Amino acid sequence: MTEGPDSAVGERGPAAARKAAKGAEAGKPARPGASAPGTPAAGASRGSAKPESRLALVRRARRINRELAEIYPYAHPELDFRNPFELLVATVLSAQTTDLRVNQTTPGLFAAYPTPEEMAAAHPEELEQIIRPTGFFRAKARSLLGLSAALRDRFGGEVPGRLEDLVTLPGVGRKTANVVLGNAFGVPGITVDTHFGRLVRRWRWTEQEDPEKVEAEIAALFPKSEWTMLSHRIIFHGRRICHARKPACGACPIAPLCPAYGEGETDPEKAKKLLKYEMGGQPGQRLSPPAGYPGKPAPPLGAQ
Repeated sequence: MTEGPDSAVGERGPAAARKAAKGAEAGKPARPGASAPGTPAAGASRGSAKPESRLALVRRARRINRELAEIYPYAHPELDFRNPFELLVATVLSAQTTDLRVNQTTPGLFAAYPTPEEMAAAHPEELEQIIRPTGFFRAKARSLLGLSAALRDRFGGEVPGRLEDLVTLPGVGRKTANVVLGNAFGVPGITVDTHFGRLVRRWRWTEQEDPEKVEAEIAALFPKSEWTMLSHRIIFHGRRICHARKPACGACPIAPLCPAYGEGETDPEKAKKLLKYEMGGQPGQRLSPPAGYPGKPAPPLGAQ
């Protein structure tokens, strides 16, 4: 399977993406009639005495999703892959490291072991050496050998398209399964990574910490058809603007909807300097980004 879900995301056009990024950097509204980035909305105050009703929460959450769709019309999974097996392996490797480092490592990995059968037969020490840059390489090598053998022996060398099958593979949990299902098979799913969890709590969509409980509560706010793209948009926003330690509040186009406005830098000029990837004029994380991505490709390993 080719990278269809990635390419389709970019079809909304690079012009819209550049406009959104430029608007965020310049401190301008992302669309006509919107408040300027860094301007909190009435009712979004952290000290508001009136609790938000369920209906108001749903409406606010869905509006944020619509705004994010305008800001990131090119949102996509930031792991390079050409088929379900490559995405599965890349997602397992992405634990405790950046997607960039995974993308810089997988070309050599898949050149050596392009199929589950070939990876299952790999010498552990050779596999470990290839994936060493991703960290925790011994544990990850065991997972890759185990899942490859399971695919060979139990699934005819093919990645299964059901969550209940995927989570039986070594090293594959619910988050990894949802990534594969949503982006390789078109099955809607919510990916609760560190960025997703941080932002949905920051926006007060949930107070849960457990990923499965977060997934359940956020899924209830949106139509199932939105789940996969919602995940990409939130993760994009968390990596580019709404950082963990110092969010760029003053350059954030959805500040009018954010109850956590002010946790980060509110000065627009200072906030602009905190923007990352294409929002900050820097290379992205993918060596082979999908059509429509307005930023620069990431450099190969050793070329920085």
